[in-house]
Amino acid sequence: MIAMLAVSIIATNANAAVVSHKIKPGSIVFKLDKGLMQVFVCKDDIIEVKYTIFVSFPTKPSLVVNNKWHYPAFQVTENKNEVIITTKRLKVLVNKATNAITYTDLKGREITSEDKTDNKTITPATIAGINTYNISTQFNSPKDEALFGLGCHPTDTLSINYKGRNQDMAIKYMTGAIPVLLSTKGYGLMWDNYSASNFYGAEADNTKFKYVSESGRAVDYYFFYGPDFDQIINLYRIATGKAPMYGKWAYGLFQSQDRYMSQDEIMTVKDNYRNNHIPVDVIVQDWYYWDPFPIGIHEMNPARYPDPKKLVNELHKANIHGMISIWPVFGKGTKNFDALQKMGGLTSITWDNVVTHTFDTYYDAHNPKARELYWDQARDSLIKRFGWDAWWVDQCEPDNGALLDERRKANFSVGRGIDYFNTYSLEHSKGIYQGWRRDIPGKRAFFLIRQSFAGEQRNAATLWSSDIFCGFGAFKSQVPQGINACASGIPYWTSDIGGYQYHWTAPDWSKPEFRELFTRWFQFGTFCPIFRIHGKGERALFSKNWDDNTKATLLKYDKLRYRLLPYIYSLAGKTTLDNYTMMRSLAFDFKNDANVYSIPDQYMFGPAFLVNPVTGQRETSRKVYLPKGSTWYDFWTGQELKGGQSIDATASIETMPLYVRAGSIVPMGPEVEYATQKTNKPIELRIYPGANGQFKVYEDENDNYDYEKGQYATFTLSWNDKLHQLSISDTKGQFPGMQRQHSFNVVLVKGEHGSNTGITANADKTVKYEGKAMAVKL
Repeated sequence: MIAMLAVSIIATNANAAVVSHKIKPGSIVFKLDKGLMQVFVCKDDIIEVKYTIFVSFPTKPSLVVNNKWHYPAFQVTENKNEVIITTKRLKVLVNKATNAITYTDLKGREITSEDKTDNKTITPATIAGINTYNISTQFNSPKDEALFGLGCHPTDTLSINYKGRNQDMAIKYMTGAIPVLLSTKGYGLMWDNYSASNFYGAEADNTKFKYVSESGRAVDYYFFYGPDFDQIINLYRIATGKAPMYGKWAYGLFQSQDRYMSQDEIMTVKDNYRNNHIPVDVIVQDWYYWDPFPIGIHEMNPARYPDPKKLVNELHKANIHGMISIWPVFGKGTKNFDALQKMGGLTSITWDNVVTHTFDTYYDAHNPKARELYWDQARDSLIKRFGWDAWWVDQCEPDNGALLDERRKANFSVGRGIDYFNTYSLEHSKGIYQGWRRDIPGKRAFFLIRQSFAGEQRNAATLWSSDIFCGFGAFKSQVPQGINACASGIPYWTSDIGGYQYHWTAPDWSKPEFRELFTRWFQFGTFCPIFRIHGKGERALFSKNWDDNTKATLLKYDKLRYRLLPYIYSLAGKTTLDNYTMMRSLAFDFKNDANVYSIPDQYMFGPAFLVNPVTGQRETSRKVYLPKGSTWYDFWTGQELKGGQSIDATASIETMPLYVRAGSIVPMGPEVEYATQKTNKPIELRIYPGANGQFKVYEDENDNYDYEKGQYATFTLSWNDKLHQLSISDTKGQFPGMQRQHSFNVVLVKGEHGSNTGITANADKTVKYEGKAMAVKL
C-alpha cells in the first residue's frame, strides 16, 4: 500500500462532504462534515463501505461475513474533485463534495455508482414504539441493466429481473430475504444489515435503485466485482463461507408427506419403493410425531413409534436415509423448556400453534449458550438415540403471524429484535451445524430450512420455499424464485413438488388436473439442486392416485435424475470447491444476451442443460428461447437448433422441453435405485458436438468430511470438436476405497443416437480408463 498524509478538504456545497481522509491498514477513513465514512479494501475485487452520522462506527462483529481479511496493497491518489483508491482490479472514486462513490475498472469504465444527491442516508424513525434510524443506500442504474437475486419470495409471480420492481425484504411467513444483488453490469452488492428492509428498483423512472433498512446506526454494504456472475458468487462465498458437501444420498429423491402418522406407515412407504424398484434415497418424518406431548419435547410418541431406533435401522438396511423435522419452539411443561428458561435462553416471541391453539415460545438462537443447549437436547434425543440422518429445520422465521412487532420488541442476547429481525434462521442453523460437525464427525450434515439469510450456505442449509399452494399459479412462481435464490449465493434450493396445501387440506390427487400438476412439478424438480416430494395427500411414486401413464412418466424422470448423478455430484463438488452455482439464471452464462434478462421460467442446470418447465395447465407446447452464441440439441430427439431464436417446443405431458448446449460432455450412470449403489456397468459419456467443451468429474467417499483434507479425486473430460477427439486427463487426488478403473461408453450425439433417457445401445467407443491420461478419437 502506498501511504500518504491525510489531506483536509473543506466542504462547500454538500450535505455530507469529505472534510479529510486518513489511511489505515486495509482502509481509508473519511471525516465528513456530517459523520464518518470508511472504505475497506478487503480484496482487490471486494470493497466494504461504512457510513455513519455518529462519532464512531458500531463495534459488533458481522453475523454474515466470517472472512478474516488479509488486506491487499492499494494506492491512494487525489485530484480536485475525488479521492481515488486503486487496486489490482478496480478503482474506487470518492467524490469530495458529496461522498458518493463510483466504481470503475482499471481503464476508467464505470461499473456502477452511488447517487450523488441521495447516496447514503441515516434518518431518525420510530417503529413499533422503538426509537431508531432508517438506513438507506441508493445507486444509479442504466436503462439496460438487469438485476437478480434478493432471495426467495414464494408467492411472487414470475419475478426474475428486479429492474423496475420493488421487493419486501422482511423475513416472515412466505416471504424471504437474502440481501444479495447481482447486476448484468458485472458487479454484486450485499447489504450487511439485519433489520426488516425493502428494495426499491423503480426509483426515478427506473434509473436508480435503493435499499432501505428500517433500523441501524450505519450504512454497511459490500461491493463485489466480477464481472461474471460466477466470480461475483465466488467473492460472496469467500466473504461469507463455502457451502459444504452433502452426502451423495442428498442428491437423490426425498419422499415426504404431511405427515406420516406412525412407524408402520413409514415402513410401508419404504417397502413400496424398494419392492417396486423405484429409486429413492430419503424418507422424511414431518411434524407432530410428538403429539399429544408438547412441542419441543424431542420425543416420538411411543404409541405410534414403538421403536424409532429400529425404524431408522430398517431404513438404513434398505439403503434409505431418514430425515426428521425439528422446531425452535417450546411448549411449557417440558424439561427442555424449563432448562432454556432457567439459563435465560427463551425469547418473548411466541408462535400461535394453529393445531393445538397454544402459544409456544421461541428460544433465543442469537444466544451462543442457548444454541448449545438446544443442540445438546436435540442431539441426545434424536441423533445419538435414534440415528436420524438429517433435520428438517422448520418454523425458523420466527413466524408469529400478524404479531411481527413483537419480534421487533424482543430482546435477543445480541441486541434489539428490530435490529436482528432477519437473522434468526442464520443463527439457528449456525448452532446445529457447529454442533453436528463437532459431535457427529463421520456423517455430513444436511438441514432443510425455511427462510435463509446471507451466509446461510456455510451451515449446510438447503432453502425450501415454504408452504406453497397446490396449483399451477403457485408452481409458476416457484421457477423464478428458485433461480433468484441461487443467484443470491445460496446454492441449494427446493420446493414441495406438487405444492404443500390445497386450501389447507389435501387435493384429490387422483383427479386429472392434479395428476398433471404433480407431473409437471416433478419434471421441474428433477432439475433442481435438491429433488423433493412433500405436501398434503398421498403422492409417492407408487401411489394408487396415479394412472399408468402418470406412473410411467414419473418413473422416467426419477430414473433420469439417478442416471445424471455422476453429473450432479460433480457439480456439487464444484459448488464446494469452486463456489459454483448449479441452478443458474441465464445471465450467468449469457450475460451479453439481453434477450434472457426477463425470461422467468428458463435456466441452466450446470453447464449443459437448458431447463424449460411447463407451468401452464393443459399446455402441450411452450415458447423456448435458445440463447445466442451456441448451438442447442433437443435432449429427447437429438435435433440440432441454432441459438438466438425463440421456438415453440413440443411439450406433451410426458415431455418437459430440455436442451443441451453444444460442447457439453454429460456423464450418465447406469440405472440404480439409490445414489451409492455399486454397479460394474459403464458410465455413458454423451458428447454434444459443435463446440469445444470440458467437464470435470468429481468423486469422493460419498459421506464424511475427509474431502476437506484433500481426500477426493477429479479428472477432466475435454472435447476437441475440430479433431473429433475426447481427452481424459490424469486423475488428480485419491481417497480410501476409490475406484481405480472406469469403463466409459462414449457416445457422440447425432439425432436419435444418444438422445432421450435410455442407455444408448451402440456406443461409438468403449474405453477403460485407469487414471492415466488418454485420448479417444471418434
